[in-house]
Parts: sequence; C-alpha cells; structure tokens
Amino acid sequence: MTAIWAIFYGILQGLTEFLPISSSGHLALVPFFFELKDPGVIFDLMMHLGTAFAICIYFHKELKELFMQGIYFIKNRKADENSIFFLNFTLATIITVIFILIVKDFALNYGRNPKFIAFNLIFFGGLLYIADKYGKHGEDLTRNSKYLKAMVIGFSQMLAIFPGVSRSGITITSARFMALSRDRASRFSFLLSLPIIFASVLYKFKGILKGEEVLGEFSNLHLFLGVFVSFIVGFVTIHFFLKLLNKIGFGVYAIYRLILGIIILYLLY
Repeated sequence: MTAIWAIFYGILQGLTEFLPISSSGHLALVPFFFELKDPGVIFDLMMHLGTAFAICIYFHKELKELFMQGIYFIKNRKADENSIFFLNFTLATIITVIFILIVKDFALNYGRNPKFIAFNLIFFGGLLYIADKYGKHGEDLTRNSKYLKAMVIGFSQMLAIFPGVSRSGITITSARFMALSRDRASRFSFLLSLPIIFASVLYKFKGILKGEEVLGEFSNLHLFLGVFVSFIVGFVTIHFFLKLLNKIGFGVYAIYRLILGIIILYLLY
C-alpha cells in the first residue's frame, strides 16, 4: 500500500458508495485488476466509515428528526405520525442485522471471488433497471407506517454483504419495488447504511483488540488518507447524485454494471 493507492481507494469508495454500482465490489476488484495485495476487509470497512461521516453531515436534518422521533417513541410508546420514521428505520435495521449474522461467514469466505462479484453486478443491476422502470411512486417511509415494506428493504440490505450486490443498489431496488420515489428511496437507503457501518467497525475493532482480526499491510497514514478522501468525495457525490437522479434515473448504472461484469468474466476466461 502506498499513499497514492490509499487516495485512489478513497476516491473509489466516495464515488461508488452512493452510486448503485457496489463500492465493496469495486474495492475488492482493485487487487484483481492491478495485481496489488488485497488490503483486506478491515481497510475496505474503514473506507465505508469515511462515507458514513459524509452521510451524517449531509443528512443532519433527517438524522435530527430520526433522533427526536426515537425520543418521542421511548417516552410515549406511541406508533403515530411522530414516530413513524423511527419505527420504519428501526425495523429495517433489525431485520438487516439478523440476516447478516446468519450469512456473514459464508460471505467472508466466498464473497470476494471475482466470478461471484461479476454475477452480482450483472444480476442485481438487471433487477435495479426493472424496479426503476416499472416501480410506482407515492410511498414515504418517513411519513407512512408501511412496516412490512421497511422490513423487506431491511432484508434486502443484508444481501449487500456480498460484494457486487451494492448496498445502495439493492435497497433502492427493493424500495422502488415498494413504490418509493427515486429520491425517497435513495435518501432512506443512505440513512439505513449508518447503523450497519458503525456496528461493523466496532465489531472489527473488538476483534482487533482481542487478536482475532489481522490488519492488512497498510499504515495509519494510508488509512487516514483513504478515510479522509472517501469522506470528501462521498459528500460531493451525494449532492450531485440526488441532483441528477430524476433526470437520468438508474438505467445508466445498470448498463455500467452489465459492462463491468462482462469485462470481469472476459478477463477471467
């Protein structure tokens, strides 16, 4: 790992985390394309931490509303318009965590295989295109008590533990199937990533302190550079992605995923 490659990883994470093209898939493919030593899951996860900070700052108003609704629900124990966003968000997160715990060992052992990544890019890119083309509009999980829909979106987020699926891609896909607009689907998707990212980081750090996790070949400087760059690039990407969303839709990302998947398979075979 060098400073240049750390910056490259940060730029790649910042660009791909919020575009539905799989940031973890791209990070896992860098060693494959450039014949580098894979820095490992921990380094990739820290790149996600940078983009998580970008979400916190960009969506600070939504996070404040989420926090206030949580306080309201804890105090009053009432599922009404003052706690709907919090309840939908919490249910989706709980479902994600439950199913991640079920499949995480399989994902860690087999998920970073280039063939598997190529399949995920193509298959889930196709689902994204179908959902965006035929999905309806109207639902808003920050205002309506559609708990089952929130749980379906939470389940779909679990699939993103496999590189190539795309966390934002699969949650936006399921949200569009659940009749959320492009903008609402994207915003809910981005916010939904925060508990999983922060929990994953804490879990990995606990493993490091216990000696159960091994750090890759990178320095603290490289890690800082990657996280800082992913934060800056991620913040800019969120802004322009949401601005362009209604103009270009998700079809262009599905096409990109298809092309990238075919290139990977061509290089493999």
